[in-house]
Amino acid sequence: MPAIRRLAVIAACAAGVALPAWAQTPPPGDSKVSFQSGLIQRKPKAGPPDVPAPPQAWPRLDPGAVLCKTEDDLDRLAARNAGESSGGPVDCRILQNTTAITILNRFGPGKSEVKLTSGQVGTVGWTNTWLPESPPGIKRTAARPQ
Repeated sequence: MPAIRRLAVIAACAAGVALPAWAQTPPPGDSKVSFQSGLIQRKPKAGPPDVPAPPQAWPRLDPGAVLCKTEDDLDRLAARNAGESSGGPVDCRILQNTTAITILNRFGPGKSEVKLTSGQVGTVGWTNTWLPESPPGIKRTAARPQ
């Protein structure tokens, strides 16, 4: 009998040692086999490095914005868009790329004189694009009177 008892104690110890190995995480997907021994180090997939986005220019005109050569051209464009006779040719263009600008004058929310600071640097023109004081997503706090 002592041999059977000794064999039972050895089997119980072997089961106790093997039990933590069976309690590992289940295999990924539908596989019944898992090779997650911890000995194999998986390398991250090769790809492009993480590069932070450059800060966006502000103020700017986005693609699709209208830029006219003179204020009169902008007024004629507005009249033409309203269905009125404009009284002459319109010298305006639609921008294809994001263009950094400097705002020279504002005449209401829909008429601004701007100077290009990217693209054709130094070009002065007029736009009907609404240009807020601060970039979208940044709240501007008003100065409180003292």
